[in-house]
Amino acid sequence: MAGRIRDDDVKAVRDAVPIDGIVSEYLQLKPAGGGNLKGLCPFHDEKSPSFQVSPSKGLYHCFGCGEGGDTLAFVMKVDHLTFAEAVERLAGQAGITLRYEEGGHGPGRQQQGERIRLVEAHRAAALFYVEQLGSPEAEIGRRFLAERGFDQAAAEHFGVGYAPAGWDHLVRLLRGKGFSDKELIVSGLASESRRGGAIDRFRGRLIWPIRDITGEVIGFGARKLRDDDQGPKYLNTPDTPLYRKSQVLYGIDLAKKEIARTGRAVVVEGYTDVMACHLAGVTTAIATCGTAFGGDHIKILRRLLMDNALAEVVFTFDGDEAGQKAALRAFEDDQKFAAETSIAITPGGMDPCELRLADGDAAVQRLIDGRTPLFAFALRSIVARYNLDTDEGRVAAVDAAVPVVAAIKNQSLRDRYAIRLIGMAGIGTQAEEQSIIRRVRAMSRARAAGQAPDQGRPVRPGYGPPPDARAAAPAGPRGPRLDLRSPAHRVERELLKLALQYPQLVSPAFDAYGEDEFTGAPYAAVRRVIAEAGGVEQAGDDYLVRVRDTAPDDTVRMMVTELAVEPVMHKVPEIYAGEVLVRVRMNAVERRAAEMQAALARLAAQDVRADAPEAIAVRDELWALQQYGQRLRLQGAAGL
Repeated sequence: MAGRIRDDDVKAVRDAVPIDGIVSEYLQLKPAGGGNLKGLCPFHDEKSPSFQVSPSKGLYHCFGCGEGGDTLAFVMKVDHLTFAEAVERLAGQAGITLRYEEGGHGPGRQQQGERIRLVEAHRAAALFYVEQLGSPEAEIGRRFLAERGFDQAAAEHFGVGYAPAGWDHLVRLLRGKGFSDKELIVSGLASESRRGGAIDRFRGRLIWPIRDITGEVIGFGARKLRDDDQGPKYLNTPDTPLYRKSQVLYGIDLAKKEIARTGRAVVVEGYTDVMACHLAGVTTAIATCGTAFGGDHIKILRRLLMDNALAEVVFTFDGDEAGQKAALRAFEDDQKFAAETSIAITPGGMDPCELRLADGDAAVQRLIDGRTPLFAFALRSIVARYNLDTDEGRVAAVDAAVPVVAAIKNQSLRDRYAIRLIGMAGIGTQAEEQSIIRRVRAMSRARAAGQAPDQGRPVRPGYGPPPDARAAAPAGPRGPRLDLRSPAHRVERELLKLALQYPQLVSPAFDAYGEDEFTGAPYAAVRRVIAEAGGVEQAGDDYLVRVRDTAPDDTVRMMVTELAVEPVMHKVPEIYAGEVLVRVRMNAVERRAAEMQAALARLAAQDVRADAPEAIAVRDELWALQQYGQRLRLQGAAGL
């Protein structure tokens, strides 16, 4: 039986897989200064990037919700894996063979984590379906693709395959690879038969693999091909431990880099529409998987678009009534984006796939280029419901449309749409026009007043906001709160950041600093774990790992990670280090000197003679402190 993964193999995995490479699979990262990168946190909703990654340290930290750690911690958190599963996954990516304490070169199949097992099953199934697309039986599927303008190269690019019509072709294949019927049913690849065994879920259908943002196959979509198939037109994988249709966007693995690069995402309605758009050059196209576009889909796109106000989300819908209703549902989510939202209505009720087939790639490009702002579309749709030939109809149209205009984020754009509404409704008098504009502005102010300044972004547990994130909403503390406006606390924070990020610059002096020189209790705890991990003089390649592992609990570990990631407040750490060492020591000296002066005052009040031993001891210590302080002021770091 395979046991615990060897520590040196875990270290090899950590060293081999850059944290920025892993994190950028899930969100867009931009330079944050000091060699760090920033993005929108994948673990909580936020309006501005507070999630930072330090490639040089191999750590991440969110200054909004407090999550942090190394590459393994990120993978464990984002994909809900155990420690061993995360190591095994990253080892597979890096081509590292893991060794286990009790011997052997890998865990038994039954010992692997559930998620890794299910991913392996899906990977094998995807290869099987692709192979079957070339079989004689799959000719009907190949014809379906060809009739929609997709050749073999297109099918290979998107991994399109075919599920044979038999009852258990895939089940028998996966059983032979060591998977149990229970695993196949849990994965959604098989269904339970009436006799209690497993049978293929997808039979006689064209198959699209559905991948997560990292490119792992987590489910499938299957299209009916034959008239005698009594099932639905499209049959998708049910919700499983891997697959949640409300949290998946088809094509996101192929589109994510272009979405991040161009600041634009195009939302279409089906698998063939995504294929058509990508082949026509619109490589930012994605689609939902059998469900309406919703909040979880928005979170995925926001992390790629970085909530850039110049970014754009374009929804494409058929021009029929159902398409217009879908567009208005999308409009309801507009305020969840910082990006602008637009709509592209396909002509003649055609979807992008049909449009490409009828008029070529250029027509798909023109469709997207000719998009309309979603606000304009929503206004036209609302006003069109009313009879504008009557006063009652015009008033009702305005009443229905004013909340839409008031929801526009950009103030100048909001006023322009208010004026547009006036024209659309046929309002005649200047007094009525001014009344509508005032209503729009008043409703907009009311909406703003009713919202928290930064909803959904809790403060870092226990420690108060970092210097650059003081607008975070308050949350329940989990430890002593620090006053970062206090010069003493701020300089202590800077010294610990230097000790964690640039240990060679504060060595060996830092190791002589006591815990009592750090007045913030969390900072004193960090000072303690640095000492217990060997101090800055013993810092090596695994220094930060040792310090984090030495932390007694998650609260201290979180603070270590935060300080290791947050940039120091100086462009030249080599100069800054000495200044900070001196300032922390001077603060400690001055505090101790003040204590000695207070002690002398107490002795005097008690009529203790000046030549009494206790009075002499206090004066001697005070004199020594004053001399030491003077030396530090004159010599700086050399006087330490």
